[in-house]
Amino acid sequence: MSVDNEITMPANGDFLVGGKLLIEVGGKGKDFSQIADLPDSYLAVDNVEIGVGNRIPLWMLGLLY
Repeated sequence: MSVDNEITMPANGDFLVGGKLLIEVGGKGKDFSQIADLPDSYLAVDNVEIGVGNRIPLWMLGLLY
């Protein structure tokens, strides 16, 4: 992901990709409370097989390596 985009650590969330996509990483029970009002925000959660909406499995980020 960092080959084509700048990855930074924003004030809210864990990673900001390309100055646009905000990613918050957490466990299966993680909710959107930290990033609820932020546009283009996603949860990357562990211990889930399938994503729904802006909630994606953490393992999918490994496919971008």
